[in-house]
Amino acid sequence: MAVTQETDLALLDVAGMAAADRAAIAAGTPGLVLMERAGRAVADAVDRRTPPGARILVLCGPGNNGGDGFVAARLLARRGRPVTLALAGGREALSGDAAEMAAAWTGPVEPLAGLTPADYGLIVDALFGAGLNRPLDGAVAELVEAVNAAGRPVVAVDVPSGLFGDTGSSEGPVVRATETVTFFRLKPGHLLVPGRSLCGIVTLADIGIGSELVFTPERPPVLFRNAPALWRAKWPVLAVDTHKYRRGSVLVVAGGLEGVGAPRLGARAALRIGAGLATIACRPEALAAHAARGPDALMQRAVADRAALERLLAEPRLSAVLIGPALGLDAEARDVVAAVLERPVPAVLDADALTIVAGGSSRFARQVARRGAACVLTPHEGEFARVFGEGGGGSKLDRARRAAAKSGAVIVLKGPDTVIACPQGRAAINTTGFPALATAGSGDVLGGLVAGLLAQGMPGFEAACAAVWLHGRAGETLGQGLIADDLPDAVPSLLHEVLDG
Repeated sequence: MAVTQETDLALLDVAGMAAADRAAIAAGTPGLVLMERAGRAVADAVDRRTPPGARILVLCGPGNNGGDGFVAARLLARRGRPVTLALAGGREALSGDAAEMAAAWTGPVEPLAGLTPADYGLIVDALFGAGLNRPLDGAVAELVEAVNAAGRPVVAVDVPSGLFGDTGSSEGPVVRATETVTFFRLKPGHLLVPGRSLCGIVTLADIGIGSELVFTPERPPVLFRNAPALWRAKWPVLAVDTHKYRRGSVLVVAGGLEGVGAPRLGARAALRIGAGLATIACRPEALAAHAARGPDALMQRAVADRAALERLLAEPRLSAVLIGPALGLDAEARDVVAAVLERPVPAVLDADALTIVAGGSSRFARQVARRGAACVLTPHEGEFARVFGEGGGGSKLDRARRAAAKSGAVIVLKGPDTVIACPQGRAAINTTGFPALATAGSGDVLGGLVAGLLAQGMPGFEAACAAVWLHGRAGETLGQGLIADDLPDAVPSLLHEVLDG
């Protein structure tokens, strides 16, 4: 994919955004000009959200975020809006561009103490930006609580005050914004939970930083918002003379009679995403149960032991394997997981397969390195903690990236803010989805979507990103009342959105 396409979806952490500012200034755009443009974008957002005559409260902090607030207040006042500006601390504490913008404000500067946010029609939160790395306390924390209790619209500058821009988390009170205006590129904290809900609508404002100053072919972006433009160029193309094996053959390794549904959901999803053939490999006692259920396009094979599975895995036309859904945790299940890891076939490990490899992450990494084929893990938070021995250490993004580097596998760390990370450092944060996707079998469908795309030749990272995005969009389309069985059949209509968008 061309760098220009990727940069549209790129995310920047706090340090990356600071470097982008410095690059723009070094290229000839003064910091004051960047701040003026940022403040204008905030003032424009306020104008869109309030009628003439509504009282505006602008809360400014001691850094550049506060400088943006001073600009917004000046422009709003010039437009005839009734503005009250309050500052955390004194003007003498301001420095650099923020001090110059404060000097350009000719109105009164109120202290934070004694403010009643409910007296205003809208509040501009320009207290603290994304670089904050400590919890709010004292008078500022009390004011944030009062802002949230007031129930008034809030336009936040960069991120809501109290939110950490790199993690989307906080350790104290956070402003709940109606809209957040940020600049040049989104930050991880805008997309990671709980930051995503605290930011409200996120507006990305162009303040004149050229992408070419930050991203180059030699220094491409590595962190993205997941969207079709990130992976559409890798989407499998059907040739006129294609046949089912060229479209890819998926083997779904199932367990016994008690777990017939989960592997079938994965197999059906693999077919719906475009694989030419999907086969269930199940224990002999479950063969009749599988054969009695649709779709008719799905194949079934009885696998009595590891040797029988190894024969299927050795078939040259096999393109990908999904293993884990309702597999079981007994010795036979451990044997078949080991067999899959020994074959150079793209594989997706989910559910029980993740539990089986848990606790042996170093050994698992060696197995992944030896097999020489894409390996994708799709854990939820509990499975992730079992496999990698860590839970809450660092942000979700950091943990997924560390796990990918440690294991050599593509990691899909599931949740409302699913993170996809590959061993080479590229990562994406997904924003599609609907709460009703938290239902039995939903993850089995996701595993099948990934396997179906791997079978068609998509690289692991792009296949995982595409599957996660489509899975989320299917949930959005189906809405309340969906069950996992609905998800595969919702995919074909969504492919037009992907391929024609």
